[in-house]
Order: sequence, then structure tokens, then C-alpha cells
Amino acid sequence: MQELDVLLLRWLDRHHAAASDGERGAFLRLLDTEDDKLWHWFLGHEQPTDAAVAALVQRIRSLPP
Repeated sequence: MQELDVLLLRWLDRHHAAASDGERGAFLRLLDTEDDKLWHWFLGHEQPTDAAVAALVQRIRSLPP
């Protein structure tokens, strides 16, 4: 989904370079997740069971456009 690409690229462009190894690992786990599951997470309909991924989803959701 293009909308997901925009969200994920926003984090990559702004935060990946300074991200910790843990955040980078959480981001890689996000990339391994199916789009429909990601969409539910980013809309707030569901929460990831992985705490680090859940925290990253919240950070990405809160990034300004």
C-alpha cells in the first residue's frame, strides 16, 4: 500500500540514521509484517504483541507529515 510506504519512508528519512539497534530491529520486524496487519496497527484498530514494534508504530504514527 502506498499509504504505508509513505509512513515507513517518513521514519526512514528522519530517524533511521540515529535509531538504536533495537529500533532498527523493530523496523525490520515491521517490514516482515503483512500490509493488512500493518494497516490495522497504524489505524489503531489492533496493537502489535511485540512491545518494541508497538512503540515504533506509535512513534511513526505521531510523526508530523
